[in-house]
Amino acid sequence: MRWPRQLMSLLFVLTLLAGPPIVLLFLVGPPALGWPTAAQAREWVQDPLTEKTLTAALTIAAWLVWLLLAYTVTIRVLTRLSATVSWLRRMPLPTPWQATAGGIAGAAVLGVSSHAITAPPPPPTQPVAAGTLDEAGNLTPPDGATLADAGISVAGGWLPRETAEQVSAAAALVWLRRRRSYRPRPPGPPSREDTDLAPLPPTVTAVQAALADSTPPGEPGAASAGSSLLDRPAVGGAFPRAGVGFTGAGAQDAARGLLVTSLLAGRHHPAVSVVVTRSVLAGLLGPTAETLARHLPGLAVVDNLGQAAGFFSGDHPGRGLAGRDPAHRDTQEGAGPPGPTLIVDVASATDNADVLVSLAITSAAVAVLGRWPAGQTWQIDPSGHTHHQDSSGSAGPRMCVLTQVTVTDLLTVIAHPGTAPPEPGTSGPSRNPALAGRSPQWEATAQDHPVRSGNDTRRLQLRVLGEPTLLLDGHPVEIRRTAALQVLVFLAAHPDGADTRQLTDAIWPGLPRRSLTGRLYTTLSDLRATIRSTAGVTLIEHSDDRYRLDSTGVTVDLWHFHHAVRDATTAVATDATTWKAVIDAYPADLAARRTWPWLVPIREATRRHVIDAHAALASASPDARQALAWLQAGIRIDPYNAELHTRAVSAFITLGDHDAADHLRKDYARRLAAAGIVPTEPALTTATHRDHPAIPTR
Repeated sequence: MRWPRQLMSLLFVLTLLAGPPIVLLFLVGPPALGWPTAAQAREWVQDPLTEKTLTAALTIAAWLVWLLLAYTVTIRVLTRLSATVSWLRRMPLPTPWQATAGGIAGAAVLGVSSHAITAPPPPPTQPVAAGTLDEAGNLTPPDGATLADAGISVAGGWLPRETAEQVSAAAALVWLRRRRSYRPRPPGPPSREDTDLAPLPPTVTAVQAALADSTPPGEPGAASAGSSLLDRPAVGGAFPRAGVGFTGAGAQDAARGLLVTSLLAGRHHPAVSVVVTRSVLAGLLGPTAETLARHLPGLAVVDNLGQAAGFFSGDHPGRGLAGRDPAHRDTQEGAGPPGPTLIVDVASATDNADVLVSLAITSAAVAVLGRWPAGQTWQIDPSGHTHHQDSSGSAGPRMCVLTQVTVTDLLTVIAHPGTAPPEPGTSGPSRNPALAGRSPQWEATAQDHPVRSGNDTRRLQLRVLGEPTLLLDGHPVEIRRTAALQVLVFLAAHPDGADTRQLTDAIWPGLPRRSLTGRLYTTLSDLRATIRSTAGVTLIEHSDDRYRLDSTGVTVDLWHFHHAVRDATTAVATDATTWKAVIDAYPADLAARRTWPWLVPIREATRRHVIDAHAALASASPDARQALAWLQAGIRIDPYNAELHTRAVSAFITLGDHDAADHLRKDYARRLAAAGIVPTEPALTTATHRDHPAIPTR
C-alpha cells in the first residue's frame, strides 16, 4: 500500500521544516534584529574568535541552511501541484459525483507533501522512438523534440527517420507482393494458415509502430511503398571523399547500418548499391551471410578490391557517378544515383590504399573497418554517435547502428524470395509471439459465437470492417484512447481472447513488457469505465488472465463475416447464395486506414476470403459477362492480385473485347510500377498469351 509510505514521507518533511527552528529558538533564542553597532564591530575586529562570535556565526549559518531547505521544498511542492492540477483538468468528468470526487482529491493533494504526489511514469528504458507514451497511448517526443530529428530506437539499434520510412515502405512492398502472388483457392475450411501470411520480423513491426504513432492514420500500400527514397546513405551528412574508418564499440553496428541504408536507398535503381568483401560480410551478418547475400538485390560480394574495381568502371551497370567531376559529386542533382557504397576491412584497405582512394571518388560512401590514415577516422559509440579522431575531436553525424539480429530482421524485407510463392493452404510457423501458439487466431467459430437473427436486442455493436466504431443504439461511443480502440479491434479479431503478453506485444511492439503492463491496465480500466458509464454493461471479460469480448452483450460484424464464410465452406452443396452472403458481409477492409502492424496479416486473411468468393462465383457462372463482372468486383477488392487480372483479361478476350483486355493489362502494369513493384517477367502477358496464343501481345 502506498499511503503508509506517503504518510512517512510527509512526517519526515515536516520534521525537517519544523525541527531546526525549534531547536535554534530553544538553545539560542530568536535571531537578533538590526545590524551590529560600531562598538561591537570594533570588538569583533580586535578579537574575532570569541565564544560569542563563533556562536553567532554558527547560528546564522544554521538559519541560512534552513531557509535554503524551506525554499527547495516550497518550489518542489508548487511544481508538483501545478502538474497535478494540469492532470486533473484533463480528467473526464461525466457526472457531478465524479466532479465532487475530483474536488475532494484536489483538496487531499494540497494537504500532503511533494513526496505524496505521484509523478508521471518515466519513459521506457528501451523506447521504440525518442519520446514517451502519452495518456492516450500515443508516442510523444520529449521536451519539444520531434521524431524526425531523433530517429527511431529499436531493441538492438537506432535508425534515422528517413531509413525508418524506407523500412516501412519496403515492408509495405512485401505485403503488396504477397497480395499480387495470391491465387484464389476452391472452397474449403475457413481457417487460413498460409505461410505468406506470416507476420514480418519484430524489428520491422516496431519501426512501423513508431512511424504510425507519428503520422496520421492512412492506408498502407501503394502511396507509401512508391514514395521517393534517398539516393545516398542516411548518415546525417556526406561521407568524406577519401573514405572514413570506423573504430570504437559501435564500428561493426555502424557498418551494418550503412549496409542497410545503402541497400534501401538503392532499391529503385537497377545498379549495384553496395559492394562488400566476403570476409567483412561474414563478420557483419554471421552464419546467414551467404544465404542472405544470394537474395539481396543490389549487393555485390567480392573477395578483394581488385574485383570491386569492376563495379566502379565506366562500362559496369554499378558505375554510378564514374567519369563525372568529383568536385560536383555531392552538388549535382538529377544526374543519376551515386555509385555503390564500398565496405572493406582495414587489411584490404591498407594493402590497396591507392586503389581504394580512386574508388572513393566514384562511390557513395567508403567505409573501412578500422583506422584509416588516408582519410578520416570516426570513433563510434554503441548509440551511433561519431567523433573525429583528430586533433579537434569534433562530433560527426550520427550513424544508423544495428546488431546482428536486428540487421537480419530488416534485410528480410529487402530480400527477394528465392522460390515461387507458397501455394495457399500450406501451413507454416508464425514468427509473431502475439499470434503464436493458438489455433487460427482470427477465425471465429459459429459454435462459440452464434450469430443471432434480425431481432437481436443487444444494444452494443462493434464495427471493425471499415473504420472501427463502437455503437450504442446506433450512435457512436467515443473511445478516448487510441490504444483502447486497438484493444477492441484486437479482441474482435481474436474471439477466443488474448492474455496480457499478447496485447502488449501487439499494441506496443518493441517496448519492454515490464513497462507496459501498468499502461495496459490503465487503458483497459478507462475503456471499461467508458462503456459502463455509457451503456451500463461490462463489455470486456477477464478470466484466467485472458481478456475477451462478451458475446452476449455486443454484436461484431467480423464475427458475422466469419459465420458467413463458415456457412459457405462447410455447406454440403455450396451455391452462389452462400458466397454472395460472404461478399455482402464485407463492407470494407478490416480496420481500414489503420496502420497497426499486427493488423496486416489478419486483414489480408480476411480479404482473401472475399477474393475466394468472387473467384468461386466467376468460375461457377455460366454467363461469361456475369463471370467477368464478378472478377472486376474482386479486382476492386484487391487491385494488386495478378490471378484476378489474368482471369479478367482472358474473359475480355473470350468476349472478343481485345481493346479492353489490353487496357486492363496496361493499367495493372502501371499500378504495380506506381507501387514500386517491377516484375521480373511479364507474368500477366505471358499467362494471357499462353491461354490465347492467337492473340498478339502489345
